[in-house]
Amino acid sequence: MPHQGLLGMEKKSVVIIGAGVGGCASAARLAKAGFKVTVVEKNDFTGGRCSLIYDGEHRFDQGPSLLLIPELFHETFADLDTTMAEEGVELLQCNPNYQVFFHDNERIVLSSDLAQMKPEIEKWEGKDGFKRYLSFLAEGHVNYEFSLKKVLRKNFPSFLSMMRPTLLKDILGVAIATSLYTRASSYFWTDRLRRCFTFGSMYLGMSPYDAPGIYSLLQYTELAEGVWYPRGGFHKVIDAIVKIGKGMGVDYQLNSPVSSILLSEDEKQAVGVVLQSGRHIQADIVLVNADLVYAYNNLLPETKYSRSLTKRPASCSSISFYWSMNRTVDELSAHNIFLAEHYRESFDDIFKELNMPDEPSFYVHAPARIDSTAAPEGKDSIVVLVPTGHLNDNDDGKGFKSTDDWNKIVNRVRDLVIDTIERRTGARDLRAAIASEQVNTPTTWRERFNLEKGGILGLTIDFWNALAFRPKTKHSTISGLYFVGASTHPGTGVPVCLAGAKITTEQILDDFKVGKPWSPATPPNTHAKQSGSSLDIERIGSISGLEIWQRIILAVILGASITIILQRIFG
Repeated sequence: MPHQGLLGMEKKSVVIIGAGVGGCASAARLAKAGFKVTVVEKNDFTGGRCSLIYDGEHRFDQGPSLLLIPELFHETFADLDTTMAEEGVELLQCNPNYQVFFHDNERIVLSSDLAQMKPEIEKWEGKDGFKRYLSFLAEGHVNYEFSLKKVLRKNFPSFLSMMRPTLLKDILGVAIATSLYTRASSYFWTDRLRRCFTFGSMYLGMSPYDAPGIYSLLQYTELAEGVWYPRGGFHKVIDAIVKIGKGMGVDYQLNSPVSSILLSEDEKQAVGVVLQSGRHIQADIVLVNADLVYAYNNLLPETKYSRSLTKRPASCSSISFYWSMNRTVDELSAHNIFLAEHYRESFDDIFKELNMPDEPSFYVHAPARIDSTAAPEGKDSIVVLVPTGHLNDNDDGKGFKSTDDWNKIVNRVRDLVIDTIERRTGARDLRAAIASEQVNTPTTWRERFNLEKGGILGLTIDFWNALAFRPKTKHSTISGLYFVGASTHPGTGVPVCLAGAKITTEQILDDFKVGKPWSPATPPNTHAKQSGSSLDIERIGSISGLEIWQRIILAVILGASITIILQRIFG
């Protein structure tokens, strides 16, 4: 129900542009705080890229298919006075996490089970390799906890906000000055294992040779907390948040594309939106969950800043296949990675040449391995995501153009993917097993979701596009105008956008002097359980009086011994 502190007061109104993850979570939070919330969405479905595609009884996740950093999901539902389980969201753990296939027909199975990982690591790195693997996880843990506490739960509205003493102190302990691949090379001696623990940068739309080492937090959360999948598809999480919001009065208006943000005469105040139908929706606050670069350049008056955003580095795009199979492909697990032989060159082709490698790395999802509702019995629903360069319509000779022959490109990529899967897994006759196919290309991503250059993960998130360097959650000159989503702080990915929804909505509440209707208490699992038993008292750093005296005596004896030895040596 709405926040008790606002009962009896005139409700402030909010219109949210876009029903993506950040928009839906923000809508529920603001409704709980007592605001009148309207969400306008151009498509006929919620969730944005986190949505579903159907072909009869075949179901596909259009975008995200791995639930990572579960703490941020649980926190969102807890702040809305419920749980995922209470809202009908059942999480299934994927084990193994992945099968990773190499060009030489070798395969590595990654798991969050240490008993399974130990022989897998030692097979390639020797007995000492497992010790180094644990050290890699330890560094990932530091990066993970730093990011959760100091980045994903804090806003950075100015460069001064980056000068917080606690941030400066802790940032020295995380890997931001070296690349993810360089950090992995500190722990793994073989290039095979280095590749296994760096391909995850693709989820950020970045090359592991450019992504800061702090992003080992992704491998950490997969290996330490597991890879999860919501039964019924990833959209089940978003649908639950939508239903919670509707229960608190949120009005979702689908098939309602926005043509512009309505401003006051002096253009210093956002006062609503204008739909493409010509209808005006007035509001005290406008929250943009549409692609940020698109919004600045298409929904607002053009400015120098809006033009500069188009020049910022965008994330990669993808060619994604959604195959309804007439049989199961038993050689595939739920999550499968096929890595290019020329690993670094393949990333350079994508991120520097804005193209697609001759031999790409790609991801294959077979959800029916853990969720039988994804496909009819005896059949499979297969998603293949092939990262590519984003669209580049400049005349610099690089990359894909909007006018390229996409049918020809798709046919070439499909053949590459099928040949690679068959050669490396032993699967046969995949072409004949594809009963029907749907495809998303960079132009599809741009047209369906208004994604700048077809970049599927918004602006890239290297150091110079993070924290206070990233586009702000609040417009600098137009009051009442806020942003949430992949291209604003804190960044891209479903759990990160959920964290962003909390950051932006709390900024709105602070600006309008409204109390936060959720507890600012310590996030779940930060402190160990305290049952009252003496066995559970935290003793970190505690030393008994006897131990102190023992250490003092030992230090005196050691010091005296060193003195005697030095006197005998030097006379």
